Amino acid sequence: MADMKNAVATPGQGGFDVGAALKESGKAAFVAGLLGLPLLALKADNFGSKLGLVYRWDALFIAIAAVFVGRFLLILLSGRQKKSEGGVFAAFGKGIHSNMALIGLAGLVIGVLLPVVYPDRYVIYIATTFMIYVMLGWGLNIVVGLAGLLDLGYVAFYAVGAYSYALIASQFGWSFWVVLPLAGLFAAFFGVILGFPVLRLRGDYLAIVTLGFGEIIRVILINWTDFTGGPNGISGIPPITFFGLPFKNGDHGTFASFFGIAHSPVQRIIFLYFVILTLATLTNLFTQRMRKLPVGRAWEALREDEIACRSLGINPTNIKLSAFALGAMFGGFAGSFFSVRAGFVSPESFTFIESAVILAIVVLGGMGSQLGVVIAAFFVVILPEVFREFEEYRMLLFGLAMMVIMVWRPNGLLSFREPTIRLHPKKESA
Repeated sequence: MADMKNAVATPGQGGFDVGAALKESGKAAFVAGLLGLPLLALKADNFGSKLGLVYRWDALFIAIAAVFVGRFLLILLSGRQKKSEGGVFAAFGKGIHSNMALIGLAGLVIGVLLPVVYPDRYVIYIATTFMIYVMLGWGLNIVVGLAGLLDLGYVAFYAVGAYSYALIASQFGWSFWVVLPLAGLFAAFFGVILGFPVLRLRGDYLAIVTLGFGEIIRVILINWTDFTGGPNGISGIPPITFFGLPFKNGDHGTFASFFGIAHSPVQRIIFLYFVILTLATLTNLFTQRMRKLPVGRAWEALREDEIACRSLGINPTNIKLSAFALGAMFGGFAGSFFSVRAGFVSPESFTFIESAVILAIVVLGGMGSQLGVVIAAFFVVILPEVFREFEEYRMLLFGLAMMVIMVWRPNGLLSFREPTIRLHPKKESA
């Protein structure tokens, strides 16, 4: 880091120290070569009945060169950002936030036209998964990004929503549209249950308690065999219908026969995509509206300084509980959709790694930024699928990309946050 500071420093009259930058880049490339030697250059393979090594020096050299060039560019960009007033990316973030409505409308149009322009089953399936994580990220963004409460057990509300639909639909035969609001209410109830014990906790202690809550829910799902099915989960969950019209082949009472079209398995997948797109859009609109209300401004005030909130007469208890309940409610909605989409739920789908991924989406995107969640979800969900063919390096590249983003943009991709309310709207902020 000292070399990087020297490279970024402006010797003399603001010049760029190329020598120090090359030295720092060379050190990074050397470390990459040492780490890549056993990971990239050497690979065990079968040669008949024997096990031998395959040498891939070209892959190692490419990785070293990429690290060298990437480190040099990072130092160069860091130096330019320090020289500019507020930074290039701060201005970029302000430009994005000033046109947020237009960007959101363009994204919605693209989302609506995707299955029409490119009706590929795999693409729609991945897009549906992407929208699920966007919705989960927006739900957790209420708790972490707006209220500033670090929640490591958000997957518990996701699981409550999924099992709520799985159990009610399997036992009573209720439709998805009836169980969906109930799943959100059940998840919100659990959010309030979690909120009460952590009212006096902050920071790391709050994170530990929420992590334990998520693990408690998972352990209950595993061990309460008579109710949840235990490790085997619940299968045979009733599929979604188009307001009573099933997506199956038949002459009467089906989706295809009602609209007079030929039956196709992709119809159900496209309908599920539009359902989660609608749910995610409503989540975004609801969150944006809540941010402009007094409770939303109280969330942001609580995030900045809880003591100042108390001095202004704001009740932190109600504010925290409202954040936990609303964030959990959207997690329950997403869980209910996940259950009806998969047709099967088990505790393996709700491990801590899911909470970590959702939290990574919020942090990488910039806490409090709705658009940042979408961009981060693209990096976390879409890019690993794009590089699925590179199975040996896919997760390695994914982890490297997250490290680069955190070094490059420690506050998230869109860390700039426009104030929800201004005392003097006509005046430019300082």
